[in-house]
Amino acid sequence: MTCPRVEIDLAKIEHNARQLVSLLSGRGIDVTGVTKATLGSPEVARAMLAGGVVRLGDSRIDNLEALRDAGIQAPLTLLRSPTPEQADRAVACATISQVSEFEVVKALSVAAGRRDIVHGLVLMVELGDLREGVLPGEVLDLARRIARIPHVTLAGLGTNLACRAGVVPSADNMGELSALATLLEEQLSMHLPILSGGNSANLAWAIAAPAGRINDLRLGESILLGCDPLTRIPLSGLHTDAFTLVVPVIESLSKPTAPRGTTGEAAFGAPTPMLERGVIIQTIASIGRQDVDPDGLTPPRNVSVLAASSDHLVLETRYRLAPGAEIRFGLDYSALLRAMTSPFVATTFAATQRALLPMLKNSSSAVVDEQGT
Repeated sequence: MTCPRVEIDLAKIEHNARQLVSLLSGRGIDVTGVTKATLGSPEVARAMLAGGVVRLGDSRIDNLEALRDAGIQAPLTLLRSPTPEQADRAVACATISQVSEFEVVKALSVAAGRRDIVHGLVLMVELGDLREGVLPGEVLDLARRIARIPHVTLAGLGTNLACRAGVVPSADNMGELSALATLLEEQLSMHLPILSGGNSANLAWAIAAPAGRINDLRLGESILLGCDPLTRIPLSGLHTDAFTLVVPVIESLSKPTAPRGTTGEAAFGAPTPMLERGVIIQTIASIGRQDVDPDGLTPPRNVSVLAASSDHLVLETRYRLAPGAEIRFGLDYSALLRAMTSPFVATTFAATQRALLPMLKNSSSAVVDEQGT
């Protein structure tokens, strides 16, 4: 195959999911496996389910529809509030929708009524990160209004941290969410089965000393990449190399390190600083910023990322590489998200050839040397 591709090791994803499910189950916390970074891949979803996640979640309705079309029968949660116009699609594919606006609740009620079903709602609460959710002081009033609407039921409360402002999940904000759930149950005589404390950034809190009523975490990055999003440090016992970006070389020539001529703005703003270092082997791989975040790539030994334009990845290599030779990169979450979304990057599934051995916490990303050296 000569086009860029992401190779996915499903056995490693299943292993990571199983490890995290086992770890959190002892703390009374279920895992919702998040598939959005893989464009709702049914294969990845099945690996997560095989690892023991209780439900799947995605922020895109298109991805949830793809999971249903692929025969996935597990409960699905829409992790981003739909617009009122998307309500029919949301109730058709999702079991639960995360919401924060009453107009959306009413639209979901009408859509669920057409299907004669009851659609679950998780009311999102803003606890400091300043992304989605109602303020804590408004939760009781909105929950009371939701309780009066037919064809929907308040299945729980949720929050999201560490995505916009980087607010760290803590005993204080998790305790606040727990207290709000207790308040609603007492005031409205209801039971909230789901208290979703957040995403993979909650793992350090959950592992150290979870408290309160949190019983669900929405895990994507930690399952897929085996690391803590707050620190990017690999998690003990998890694989960090379930995804590998493989890109073919299109040019590899000796070139100077300093530009020649008057310079101005480059394709993406200020040009990358280039110091005079003599002549190097400059290698170009057939991928660019349209397809991947170059800052999120981990190159193999003897390869350095110098720059990227929209469709060229400029590298420094120790030796010249033949056109068509493939270079393998590790990916962080940003790079994975963009690569899986690009129509110019293929997806393949590679079987693990060796036993799935636990990895040490300080293990390095597993990428191999470039081919053709």
